[in-house]
Formats: sequence, structure tokens, C-alpha cells
Amino acid sequence: QVRLVESGGGSVLAGGSLTLSCKFSGDAYRLYSMGWFRQVQGKEREGVAGISVDADGRIKYADSVTGRFTISKDTAKNLLLLQMVSLKPEDAAVYYCAAARNSFYASLLRAQKYDYWGQGTQVTVSS
Repeated sequence: QVRLVESGGGSVLAGGSLTLSCKFSGDAYRLYSMGWFRQVQGKEREGVAGISVDADGRIKYADSVTGRFTISKDTAKNLLLLQMVSLKPEDAAVYYCAAARNSFYASLLRAQKYDYWGQGTQVTVSS
């Protein structure tokens, strides 16, 4: 059974940086497309960034984070990372890691495409 555990959330001032980590276990990490999502209470879960399992590991970002967030996979350590810089108050949310065993670049930011989810980590950004 795939298990995802996020870490790295916290509180920062606007303009600050955080790096989120997601530890993957339970299957062959190299077979999975991975994504980061975020959710504010009362709102739908929003796709932030995704990386496809296809050979060139194509990446997709939400427009709201392009240029500020970077997603990456550390396949040696089974980690998914999300480096976040220039954080804004509107980035505050619970951030979730997700995994899916197939390739779907066009839908990387669609929550419905993912099979496994972590428990989430809180990011707070103060102005």
C-alpha cells in the first residue's frame, strides 16, 4: 500500500521561503506521477505542481505559482519536494502530496487523477 507523508510546513512572513517534502513508500516510486495540491478550508483542493512519470518527467505548475515554486523528485530517497519562494499570504493553505500510477501530463493538476494522498502539512504566510 502506497503511503505518503508530508513535512516541512510552517509559518513564514510574506516574501519568505519554505521547502515541503513528501516521503513515498509502499511501491516503486519511479512508476508514479506525483503532485502537490493545496486546500483552504471551505474551498476546493487546488493543483499546485505536478511531475509526470513519463520518460522526460514533464512538469506542470499552476499559473499562480509559476516562477516561485519548484517541484522535484529525489528518486534515490523516494522524496517529492516543493521549493517555495517569495511566498504570499494567498499561498497559505494545507499542502498535500499525491501519487498516481500512470502518466497524464495534461491532467497533472487535477486531483481526481490521483489515487493516493498524504495527510497534509500546514503553510501559514503572514503579511
